[in-house]
Amino acid sequence: MEELLTNPAKYNIEDSNIALLGSDLEKNVREHAGDNDPAWDQAGKKPALRIWRIEQFHVVDWPKERYGSFYDGDSYIVLHTYKTSQDAEELSYDLHFWIGENSTQDEAATAAYKTVELDDHLHGLPIQYREVQDFESSKFLSYFPRFISLKGGVATGFHHVSAPPPDNTKRLYRVSATGHQLIIREVPPEGSSLVPGDAYVLDMGNKVWQLNTKGSVGKERFKAAEFVTVLTSERQGSCWVTVFDEGGHGVGVFLSELGLEAIPPPAPKETISNPSASLYRLSDSTGAVEFTSVNLSRSSLETQDAFLLDDSCNPNAHAVYVWLGKESSLRERRLALQYAQQFLYKHGAGARAHVAVTLVKITQGRETDVFLHALGE
Repeated sequence: MEELLTNPAKYNIEDSNIALLGSDLEKNVREHAGDNDPAWDQAGKKPALRIWRIEQFHVVDWPKERYGSFYDGDSYIVLHTYKTSQDAEELSYDLHFWIGENSTQDEAATAAYKTVELDDHLHGLPIQYREVQDFESSKFLSYFPRFISLKGGVATGFHHVSAPPPDNTKRLYRVSATGHQLIIREVPPEGSSLVPGDAYVLDMGNKVWQLNTKGSVGKERFKAAEFVTVLTSERQGSCWVTVFDEGGHGVGVFLSELGLEAIPPPAPKETISNPSASLYRLSDSTGAVEFTSVNLSRSSLETQDAFLLDDSCNPNAHAVYVWLGKESSLRERRLALQYAQQFLYKHGAGARAHVAVTLVKITQGRETDVFLHALGE
């Protein structure tokens, strides 16, 4: 166990066991992440957005000035408390845990356990989401006018986005826009990171270069320029900014920094053979979770059971839901997202793009419009 703590393993999202149930790590997480966490004392008391980061098995407040910035070596818990209307007396909750691609097993497992704990603290009222880096739901992204995914984390150290890279190093950011959200992701500074249709910012400390690919739209180009201003504003004029357009004069200088002569063509999109949603009755009465296909209809949902709705092939939703009837078992309620991950693993052969889709837990009476639409209602 000591080796596990001093050399924590990277979390493997392709693993069917989202929280490593039954392992020594589970016991260790439970020991460190006990009930009645003081972090929850003011959680969900009034409409607000709250974010916590997992640090050494503990839940730590994430500074508000860093809201929207997430590090790939960490795991986070995000609680959105709101009212469905101005006159609503009851508060509603969206509860997410976000797993960075380089998060450790203990961080990811602690985030999963502590999310269940916060859900219990709020009497099971939240709609609960499992988010994986690069596959975030539109609901999650909607909280942040500017979402930034950065390299680093609590274990390896992290940098402020405006801090220049160390000497002789560079940082590359991919800039895209989804609706009203600006999405910035730090990617490896190499040619394979370039994807047609996006804008890029290459930070080399005393030089910051922007590349607009041919398919990038005006909003992305403008927002990339805005991000360049964020990077350079604290460098007191000691930074040279250059903007390149794909196909334009001098763009080869930018590409050569990444070992390229030209931007590679986009990879062919995977063809989805069966994009329709499917519904399953979920049962763990035998000790192992079982999924039985049922008719895709709201009338199939029964209050004493739990059901899984697979809408992962829908490009607009790309999610798997677990619906919990009011009389479903306590174990089903606590392990809903665990069971959904097992379902994805069985049906997707462990492929990351499949098993990393958003998982959503919904209780009877709190169904979202997106969930009902997937049922054909």
